[in-house]
Amino acid sequence: MIAVINYGAGNLPNVVRALQRVGAELTVTDDPHVIRSAQAVVLPGVGATADTMASLRQLGIAAVLPEVVASGTPFLGICVGMQVLLSESEEFGPHPCLDIIRGTVRRLPENAGKIPQIGWNQMQIAPAFRAHPLFAGIPDGADVYFVHSYYCDVADPAIIAARTDYGLPFPSVIIHHRLAAVQFHPEKSGEYGLRLLANFVNWSGASARRA
Repeated sequence: MIAVINYGAGNLPNVVRALQRVGAELTVTDDPHVIRSAQAVVLPGVGATADTMASLRQLGIAAVLPEVVASGTPFLGICVGMQVLLSESEEFGPHPCLDIIRGTVRRLPENAGKIPQIGWNQMQIAPAFRAHPLFAGIPDGADVYFVHSYYCDVADPAIIAARTDYGLPFPSVIIHHRLAAVQFHPEKSGEYGLRLLANFVNWSGASARRA
């Protein structure tokens, strides 16, 4: 069973529908005990990192997530659900995040053009990750859908599984052991977004009716 964390994220219903469409058996929860015991965990997200962190702390989830990831439970963070994994964020002033992945959430550069980036852009899969199960059936350069003003500046380049260019090449996918996170919205990314979610279900070993 996959636990999809409910802390009030606006994209939660769309993520749930997309996971159900690829056959995932899931439960939507804000209970830290359920999250701790789940077979896999998905953290969706839209909005600001500070608001997300405040909600996760209030629910007692922020204290559980580092433990869940350290235990080897398969984990997928989506958009802001990726950003809060880092050490800190500069959005609306510096503040700490979960510190699961070393790095800082920074604003996209002004030379990128329109901020936020809203729309389709390509993800360039790093050669070392092209055979990773998360990318099965997804070509290098696949178009995926973004809505964000900030990006993850991670300390370890070896965990950057894919990059996207918008004023600078930023990590659009990170993979570290059993943790995966994506800056784009797979639930809005058509065929390849659904494929990635199905791949996560298979990679996680979580039960599914079909994937």
